[in-house]
Amino acid sequence: MKLIIRDDYDQVSEFAAKYVRRQILDYGTGPGRCFTLGLPTGSTPLGMYKKLIEFCKEGSLSFEYVITFNMDEYVGLPRNHPESYHSFMFQNFFRHINIDPKNVHILDGNAKDLVKECEEYERKIKEAGGIRLFVGGIGPDGHIAFNEPGSSLTSRTRIKTLARDTILANARFFGNDISQVPTQALTVGVGTVMDAYEVMILISGAGKAFALHQAIECGVSHMWTVSAFQMHARTTFVADEDATEELRVKTVRYFKGLMETHLKLIGE
Repeated sequence: MKLIIRDDYDQVSEFAAKYVRRQILDYGTGPGRCFTLGLPTGSTPLGMYKKLIEFCKEGSLSFEYVITFNMDEYVGLPRNHPESYHSFMFQNFFRHINIDPKNVHILDGNAKDLVKECEEYERKIKEAGGIRLFVGGIGPDGHIAFNEPGSSLTSRTRIKTLARDTILANARFFGNDISQVPTQALTVGVGTVMDAYEVMILISGAGKAFALHQAIECGVSHMWTVSAFQMHARTTFVADEDATEELRVKTVRYFKGLMETHLKLIGE
């Protein structure tokens, strides 16, 4: 497990984008050799997406041979709704890069058979050879994707009823009208993400500090699903200074002492 500590959100975003670029370039994509990338929604990855768009436009990165799988989608929200994760991803990322639309995979929250939709998603991931790098963010309660506290750490893609805290947190995207926030979502499971070859989790802001403490310094617990990634062979947490407020001074000093080595991961 690695913890990368950067000064602020912008530096977290830049590191994350450079890390994604380095992994794709080192993999050596081309005809018959696609890089599989798992992606999150929410405010945290927006800076990373902006930088990746810049890399694509300047010609230092191509998504021609990249296959993506998103983490989750609301149930019952029209695909063209401005707050659907389909809309989010195309507005903030996919429409700005040279990715083939057939290589974009997002769960369909309006499928006639939601259980089958989830099963098919798992099948598609396996057919693509698994996820090479899964990028995620976390909630203040330490959930990853919509794997809320209490979720099984071996869970697979499934229908999930959202916790009230999650609904309240998401109300800001729906005019602060709780009644408009979907109460269910389709989400990859903790086990689905754990199957990825590599995982990178982005954490920004003091509001996520206790969750990062649970993820880094405490034991594995289904009440803090992000903590499961202590058990992953290749997990990288990327956090800003504000997000480290709940960590022990000794912990912060230890990981900062490794930064010279960790910066080599992005070619710096």
